[in-house]
Amino acid sequence: MNAPLAWSSLVEDYLIYRHSLGFVLRSHPSPLRQFATFAEQRRENRLTIALVIAWARSMPGLAGSWKFRLNVLRGFAKYLLRFDPATEIPPNNLFGPATNHRRTPHIFTDKELVALMDAAVCLDPPKGLRPQTCRTIFGLLASTGLRISEALNLTCADVDFDCGVLTIRETKFYKNRIVPLAPGVVASLKSYAIAQS
Repeated sequence: MNAPLAWSSLVEDYLIYRHSLGFVLRSHPSPLRQFATFAEQRRENRLTIALVIAWARSMPGLAGSWKFRLNVLRGFAKYLLRFDPATEIPPNNLFGPATNHRRTPHIFTDKELVALMDAAVCLDPPKGLRPQTCRTIFGLLASTGLRISEALNLTCADVDFDCGVLTIRETKFYKNRIVPLAPGVVASLKSYAIAQS
């Protein structure tokens, strides 16, 4: 009889692999580690659909949470398939019809952007930092194409007002990049920096 797999090690190897590809796994590590513990307790040697079903149903929750667990495990199963061809990839609709949780992106028109930025100025508190911050963030996203996480992680040290560039640190794949700014954006950021101080 084969010794049971070291599922915890496999999960950690998978997380390192995903991280090396530039993925930031905020919600995935915990369910994967729970699965590893479950599989080790059962002394399983292979990822099978039966094991996935048993694990998903072992924790409280409705079918929606089972679907989330399934989606997390599908990536891990595809990774394991490279090492063990007998690995079973659970189908997407195992717990009912597959649903896509990602909404279709909306591309704002110039008119919508102006309306959004004007509405941000009306946020409470009227003379507080929140209205200015929201307006600046919306303008920055629209003018640079930054990801929201990149914009929210910016500090004053990341803005070079003289050269008119932003330094975006640890972007996807954990590299830095430089983003040029239009003169109007530089002026807006200067105004915001003055208002903050």
